[in-house]
Parts: sequence; C-alpha cells; structure tokens
Amino acid sequence: MTVFVLVAGAFTGPHVWRDTAARLTAEGAEVHTVALTGLGRPPGDPAEAVDLETHVADVLAVIDSVTAESGREIVLVGHDYGIHPVLGAADRRAGSVGRIVHLDAGMPRDGVPAVAAVPDQRLREELSERAAGSAERVAAGELPPPARDEWSRWGSTAGLSEAALDELTALAVPQPLGTLLQPLRLTGAVASVPATGVLCTGNGPGVETLQIMVDMGDPALRALADARVTFFELPTGHWPMRSCPAALADVLIEAASGGGRRLTAGDAARTPAHLRPFLLDVPERPRERTGNTDLYLPDGPGPHPAVVFVHGGPVPAGARPTPRDWPTLTGYARHVAGLGAVGVTLDHRLHALTDYGTAAADLADAVERVRADPRVDAGRVALWFFSGGGPLTADWLAAPPPWLRCVAANYPILSPLPSWGMSDTRFHPVRELAHAGGLPVVLVRAGRESAEIAATVEEFLAEAGRCGANVEVIDVPDGRHGFETLDPTDEARAAVHRAVGSVLARLTA
Repeated sequence: MTVFVLVAGAFTGPHVWRDTAARLTAEGAEVHTVALTGLGRPPGDPAEAVDLETHVADVLAVIDSVTAESGREIVLVGHDYGIHPVLGAADRRAGSVGRIVHLDAGMPRDGVPAVAAVPDQRLREELSERAAGSAERVAAGELPPPARDEWSRWGSTAGLSEAALDELTALAVPQPLGTLLQPLRLTGAVASVPATGVLCTGNGPGVETLQIMVDMGDPALRALADARVTFFELPTGHWPMRSCPAALADVLIEAASGGGRRLTAGDAARTPAHLRPFLLDVPERPRERTGNTDLYLPDGPGPHPAVVFVHGGPVPAGARPTPRDWPTLTGYARHVAGLGAVGVTLDHRLHALTDYGTAAADLADAVERVRADPRVDAGRVALWFFSGGGPLTADWLAAPPPWLRCVAANYPILSPLPSWGMSDTRFHPVRELAHAGGLPVVLVRAGRESAEIAATVEEFLAEAGRCGANVEVIDVPDGRHGFETLDPTDEARAAVHRAVGSVLARLTA
C-alpha cells in the first residue's frame, strides 16, 4: 500500500489537503497530513522557538510512525515551503522514502534558507533584513499571514474559487520566522530518492520550458534530467489542492508508480532546441563583433536602418554558445541584412530574474553604440525582443524615442509571471503600453504557447484594445515557443516573412 505524507506550505496546515486526501483515501491509499509546529498545531512549550529543524522533526515523526509497520512505500509530498522540511526529513530517512513530490515547489539546496524561494522580491529582501537582527528576535518572530488580496505575492491564485480563497484566508496562520530563515541542512543522501515535480502552469514554467532551461546548461538544473525524476503539469495556480483536488490526487497516484514525463540530458546525439537550424535558408554574411554586439551589414555604404534583436532569458552566465550566436538570432540578423537593414545581435546579462535592470542597461548602451556607427541611420532603428526579453520592452514603450520606429516581439512574456514575484517592477509592458502613443508594435504569437506566457500576451492585447495602441498581431497557430528552430513549417516561414516585412516597412516609411 502507498502511504502519502502531505506537507503544506507557508501559513497553511492539514486543512488544505482535505479534498485531495479524501480522493487518495478513496483510491485505496493511506494518507497522513503533517501538522507542522506553530502552524497546524501549537508549540509544545509556549517559549519554544520554532525553526526549520522543528518542522523537519515533525515530518520525521510521521515517517517513523509509518515505517514501524513494514511493507508500505512512503511518498513525501511538499508544497511550496513544505518541500524544505520534506527534504530535510528525507535526507535522514532516505531508505524509508520511495519518492519525493515537489508540488509547485523549488529545488532547495544545502545551506540555503527557505526565504530564498519567496517569490516576491521585495518581501524576500525585507525578510532577509530581519534575519540580520538578533537571534532571539528572529526565533520569536512571526510573519503575519497574507490578507485576502495578498496571496498573489506568494503565488498565482488562478483556479481558486471565491469561496476557496475566503477559506484560505480565514484559516491562515502566522509563519514562524525561524522556519524561513534557518538554512536547510542536507548530507546528500536525499539525492538517491526518486523525485517528481508537479508544475502548476498557471504559476510558472511547464515541462517544455524546463527542458529549454536544462538545454541551456544551467548547472543547478542538471539533476532534473536524471532518469529517476519525472514531471506532471496541472493547468492551475499555486494551490492545486484547493483549485483542482481530484486532478492533483490522480497525479499523485500516478507519480507514486513512477509515471510522468522525463527531461533529456544534453548529449552529442541531440541538438538542443535553441541550437537547431533557423527555419529559413539564409545565406551567410560577414559580421563585425565589438564588445557584446555583432553587426551584420547589408550591401552598400549606407547609412542603413537597423534592427536590434534582443534575446530572452534568464540565460546561465556560462551558457555556450552565448545568445548572440544562437541560430534564431543570427538567422534573423542575416535575413534583414540581406533585405537592406543592419542586423544586430547582442549578449546582455539577464542571468537571473533579478537582472532585468542590468540587462536593460546593457541593451541601452548597445543601442547607442549601434546608432553611433556611421553605417547606421541613427533615426531609423527597430528593437525586436524574444521570449523572456519581453519585459525589457517596458522602458521603450513607456517613453519611445523619436528614432525608435518599431518594437517587435516573438512569443514574449509581456507581464511578470506570478511565480516571479515582480508585480511592482518597472518591467511590466502591459502597464506601459498606454504611454507608447503611435509606436508600432509587431507581436508574433505562438498558438501552442505555454498557458502562463499566453496569459500575459492576452493581457497585453486587452490593454492594447483599451488604449488604442498600434499593435499588429501575426499568428503562428501551430507554432511553439521558439518555433523558428522547433517548427520549420510553411506556416512558420510565412509568419517570419510577414513579421520581417512589417518591421522593415516601418523602418522605411
């Protein structure tokens, strides 16, 4: 018999698992919902400090009670913060745990406190500052639970009914600060335990996006391609046990049997998606490399209009080749150069979600260097953004300079994703679109886009309709995110030709 041990996230307790636990029980499983000290149950001593080790001990107690009876496989499920005590306990009882399920939760590492996984950047900084205070104050401190309209600071509330959100708020309790600020301690034994990630795509990336991130060579993600690691997706927000409890139960049952999708490790026999050939057969052209920019020059002395292609991300700092050498970027740059415009690719330092300010500065500096080149018509420049580079459009929409003739964006992220914790950032194109005036925007939309990114595009288009922005939409109905190297179809090629034609028409108008 499978035994599920369910550990809830911050501010919550066993009550959030009610419907999922009932479904699992009805399917013949044994279910234990862990009441974490200071959350689901009070401390044994009112003066007792509650920290992460306290919660690890809570989970260990349940594991030990289950293993007292033989012949049952334990599946530990950690949601959000709950993955930290789950991993701490599994590391000490690796031989007793059959599988760990990361339910819309991260990959905590040894020595890193749970506060590092708090999605809201401002809140994370505030908590880190509190950690610098006296040990006594931290041990005794608590973080108040979110108000009803504040849950989105901790994750997307997509899929939650009004009643479910009301209940989540009514039953929420303060989170002991020590549980968030004490570093997780792992010996490495937990690495031997099979794992499953349940990705809530209304809150963060799906499996295909994870595969792209693994392909880019991020060392922190290599373990995700292990054969013992599987993945499921749920099209909902951060609290699936309340938004789709039956679907979650079904996924947990399948995960317990080893089901799910697997990622592929990079090897010489498989070319990563972002390094496959560009879908157009574009002739090679010489390039000029200066600093972080490459120029692909058209024939003739010029000056020529220019198109600056801005890659997405975050991209690991050690990724090779760097984005300005990726086939999609070089393919577009060579293509526009053959049509009479300078094609520009660049590397910017978007290596983490906290790097958008740095990347924006890199882009601004590169654009000014390009405009200063005598072969470039400084009064006719277009900026073309891709994927996670989409938030960088915000600065240019907010105050378009007169020389910026067009902004283009392919399968872009156009408002911060819920899991990013960046709701108050300046890098929010939807909010800035009303200031763009008549600036033309060419938006290339992938029909098979991930749900969380597609939602930002729809939000952008709704705002465009409201404020009367000049937006042209070019659809690729069967295209995926990164269709230029994933989907070399006639439909996709036609979309590329149309998009390039639209941008160049704005440059020469």
